[in-house]
Amino acid sequence: MRTEQMSLAGVIVFRPTPHHDERGFFTRTFDAAVAAEHGVRAETFLQDSQSRSHRGTIRGLHGRGGRGEAKLVRCARGAVLDVVVDARPESPTFGRHESILLDDVGHAHLYIPPGFLHGFQALSDDADVCYRIDREHDPAEDLAVRFDDPALAVAWPTAPTAMSERDRSAGTWDELVCTLVGPSRVPSW
Repeated sequence: MRTEQMSLAGVIVFRPTPHHDERGFFTRTFDAAVAAEHGVRAETFLQDSQSRSHRGTIRGLHGRGGRGEAKLVRCARGAVLDVVVDARPESPTFGRHESILLDDVGHAHLYIPPGFLHGFQALSDDADVCYRIDREHDPAEDLAVRFDDPALAVAWPTAPTAMSERDRSAGTWDELVCTLVGPSRVPSW
């Protein structure tokens, strides 16, 4: 399994090596030893979840307040454009985002440390995204920013075909920054 550090500090891509034969393929979807070499402790994950989204669906941009939430994300079926936004006020990449293709061909996994917003758009007819999460869900700590916020300028591949009401009515990046650092420290974009 190869690993890559993305440009946002702490975001790691794990790239397994699938073995193909006449039956199909076999691949390792998680390796605690490889993860530990990069500071990701397997025992911290408490919950596995899965979503299925239809082509064009956008989920996100979501995060968790308080001490944040670490995720290990992969696309087990189909393809998604996965997006992470650094929402850690102390980070040198605060407010920057990065995207990566996750699909069932390359089998890449994306480790997202606490303090990030996360979202994706389904690029295939159906896309199953699997999440390994390090804490139980607490709706009181949910954070969300509009997928099309001009301050972030995420380049989604297509116009959304579906999204939740929560995502449609999410606040702006500037509103989130005010809650994270206070109005006097909101950067001028």
